[in-house]
Amino acid sequence: MTNHAPTPRAGLPRRALLGAAVATAAAGALDWRLPVPAVAASAPPLPFAEPGPEVRPKFRWWWPDGLVRPDEIRREIDQIADAGFGGAEIAAVHHSVTDTTVLDTAHHGWGSASWVAGVEAALAQAARRGITVDLTIGPSWPAAVPGITPDSDAAVKELAHGSVTLPAGTVYSGAVPAPVHAAASGVTRQDLLLVQAARVNTANSTRKETGLDLDSVTDLGDAVTGATLTWTAPDDGTWVIVSYWVRGSGQTPEGGPHTAPAAYVVDHFSAAGTRAVTDFWDDHLLTPAVRRLLKVSGGALFEDSIELETEALQWTPGLPDAFLTHTGRSLLPLLPALVLDHGSQVYAFEAGVTRQIRHDFWETVSGLFDRHHVTALRTWAHSLGLRLRSQPYGLQTDAIASAAILDIPEGESLGFKNLDDYRCLAGGRDMAGRTVLSCEAGAYTGGAYNTTWQKFLRTMGGAYAAGVNQTVVHGFSYAELPGVNWPGYAAFTPYKGTVGYGESWGPRHPTWRHVQDVSGYLSRVHQVLRTGRPRADVAVFRQTGYTATGIGASWFTATGVPLGWTHQFLSGPLLDLPSATVRRGRLAPDGPAYKALFVEGDFFYGSTVTLASSDARALLRLTRAGLPVVLLGAWDSVVPPGVPGPGETEELRSLVTELLAQARVRQVADKAAVPAALADLGVEPDVRYATSSTLLNAHRVADGVDYYYLCNGKHAETVKPPVAAVDHEVTLRRTTPDGVPYLLDPWTGRAERLARYTEAGDSVTVRVTLQPAETLIVALGRPGLFGDRPGGRTHAVGSDADEVRFTATGLTVRATAAGTYSTVLSSGRTVRTTLSDVPAPVEPSSWQLRVEDWRPGDTASRTAVLRHDLTLDALLPWSQIAELADVAGIGRYRTTVTLDDGWSGGRGACLELGGVTDTCRVTVNGHRLGPVDQIHPVVDLGGLLVRGANVIEVEVATPLANRLRVSDPGVYGGTARQAYGLTGPVRLVPYGEARIA
Repeated sequence: MTNHAPTPRAGLPRRALLGAAVATAAAGALDWRLPVPAVAASAPPLPFAEPGPEVRPKFRWWWPDGLVRPDEIRREIDQIADAGFGGAEIAAVHHSVTDTTVLDTAHHGWGSASWVAGVEAALAQAARRGITVDLTIGPSWPAAVPGITPDSDAAVKELAHGSVTLPAGTVYSGAVPAPVHAAASGVTRQDLLLVQAARVNTANSTRKETGLDLDSVTDLGDAVTGATLTWTAPDDGTWVIVSYWVRGSGQTPEGGPHTAPAAYVVDHFSAAGTRAVTDFWDDHLLTPAVRRLLKVSGGALFEDSIELETEALQWTPGLPDAFLTHTGRSLLPLLPALVLDHGSQVYAFEAGVTRQIRHDFWETVSGLFDRHHVTALRTWAHSLGLRLRSQPYGLQTDAIASAAILDIPEGESLGFKNLDDYRCLAGGRDMAGRTVLSCEAGAYTGGAYNTTWQKFLRTMGGAYAAGVNQTVVHGFSYAELPGVNWPGYAAFTPYKGTVGYGESWGPRHPTWRHVQDVSGYLSRVHQVLRTGRPRADVAVFRQTGYTATGIGASWFTATGVPLGWTHQFLSGPLLDLPSATVRRGRLAPDGPAYKALFVEGDFFYGSTVTLASSDARALLRLTRAGLPVVLLGAWDSVVPPGVPGPGETEELRSLVTELLAQARVRQVADKAAVPAALADLGVEPDVRYATSSTLLNAHRVADGVDYYYLCNGKHAETVKPPVAAVDHEVTLRRTTPDGVPYLLDPWTGRAERLARYTEAGDSVTVRVTLQPAETLIVALGRPGLFGDRPGGRTHAVGSDADEVRFTATGLTVRATAAGTYSTVLSSGRTVRTTLSDVPAPVEPSSWQLRVEDWRPGDTASRTAVLRHDLTLDALLPWSQIAELADVAGIGRYRTTVTLDDGWSGGRGACLELGGVTDTCRVTVNGHRLGPVDQIHPVVDLGGLLVRGANVIEVEVATPLANRLRVSDPGVYGGTARQAYGLTGPVRLVPYGEARIA
């Protein structure tokens, strides 16, 4: 029997495996970071009103492989640019169409001549329009190329196992146990790696795993002759024989076939796998024209999430050697604790050792993935003038460390369970000095043609607070494909005969008429959230850097965030980045400037209190430099995360004892004690709420200006109960001592200096009132920053009026009811103001409604329009109006409000629209107003109202689902009618106002 006593670790330590890649990525950040331009003192600090194309949202652009026409490609680039979007990502996806006779992959597959011609047309037209085009690394996902087979060295691999159970003393003579699962189609080769035996130990068994003794694991290589095994089990208990077979998994990209010959997924952990991708592009796709155009309008090379699917264990031939280099021990005797069957572990040793083995294995896999795949692809992409954008999750690898290597890490609204999943990627991005965290946004199961932009905005509001600042909208489908039904080809619907997921935005949607309002809003949010540098209060240390798990942080996620705290997640490799320094008590002072580091047990391994010795040394270095550290748990019993070498546990505990003795370190036994520990260390959040709130925030600093993005959102889409309106004070820390608050409206692009707030030292307190999912952006900077009068202005510190505002005439109070109002000024003076004869709110009782009813046209991609004219005595959803029950399109509501002769100066009104599905615009007396907040549609009409008749028009655009229910019942007939249109209540709420200073 083999002696499995641990040997000292040899070769490169764990973080050194990623060190070269991460250090190179950090250096690359200097090349790729979007610089904050210097501005003149009198100029606004950022192009908020008219953001540039680099911050505008993008579309995921779905092509039916290469069955596209260059003229249509150019037309769709124009549509995307005209709608205010900054680019598109070409993706070959056709889950809705499986008929290979239609797709004809031999002539029109991904990578074919027609696909390349389409790419050239897209890049050329994008260059003309000043936008960019991203290219997906292969057809659909995961990364795959034609020209390899499942047996190729470059193809994705699996480690399959077979097993036989033997009673004590039993002789086994026969074939080496075959894998428990047959090889996938196309796999013709499987190589026997080794055969082992191990004694069953039920004390180590779990509900799903058979317990084994690690010390009993025996290599049976000498008992194997050819394909036959002869071995006698010892008489000291039940034994299992386990065989291990290396073979291709035979995985092909999603929704194929996409190519002829078929494409197979590549090995993501070997140089050969990545080289197969880059060689195919170099040899077949990158024509001289494409290479030239990529330098002009190329954006990023994109890779989707790492969805490697196998019934066995992910493998690569270099794993045993990499594991030995990484840990100093052989992987082979540990394999029983690693093999998988349908994603479930099969065997287990003693629980603690099993955890350590699995940790070491996946840490090794992470290193291979980052070195051979992420870093290699990034280097190659840079040679083409592209960035690398990727979703670095899907396996048990350190996505936080991978995010630090990528030019643009990306998450997704469909796959991420809550905001902490984004905060993991944000930690990697910000520690590496990157600029962008992207999101595959707005994919909903069963959401085709029934997704509203309102739902999209509700989903994304919290993601922006968690660090997202680029939106790749899911998605925009190429218009045409033979055999599809109106309104045209859609990548994901029908899906298995029913309504698919994702949306196919574009001119086929009535809401496209208003989409510039939405793209403008998203662009301004992105602009603010890319300005300057991020700020986060606390870094939460993760021993295991997974994401897309929904696992949060003790106290901070559930309790700290509702009080205003912000946090991000770091993993061990990030502590060796050049940014991992401390200045004035801040970690990464030129980046997120964390005020404290929080460490707890490893949630992914039963909350075990664990820490690598290298990480303990890093924490000791950081706190000696002045960084506050809070440790939650029983750290006197800390253990290494991996299998320890001789003396390693003792060394670790000595380091932790030294760490706990430092002046800036606090240990707490319960998460409820975390806030007291932070307070004792003098650590406070940049944003504070007087009471627990659903308000989320993100903070950026640029040239002495603080930007705060606020959203009334929630930690996850599934959180109950629904978010309610908030109305409370918020205290914001300011960088510039005399900084004053500005309200930046991301819908209209207007910047307005706030007139009511209080100051105390380095903070400003403002009142925040937001409906669910509504957002607010506040900037704190010098007077005159946004073109206002730069001199000092008296402002209000309190008032019982509804609002206090700076207007062209001066400091003004506003109220919707007559009365006398008291306002306390910053000078200490109290002003009493009387507003008389403010009219009561008006609720229009009659509307003229003209509807453009969108229907199938003479081709699948053409729309016919039928007009309906109705008079409404009450606002009802179209689904409750017989003539409109199954109508989708655009409705124009028109009403006349007559104001009496008393209507004069000093009065205005707000128009409250109430319920609207989906997008809307407002016109008053022939003047079209600026974009309407689609989450909280209330519009200030200012001085547009006059004595006598006033005509108010509200244009509403809807999704298409109600029409598709009847035009394509085989797919959409089972969906419920949606409540389209303007449903109100609509109120015209007059206000009076008067200058007070």
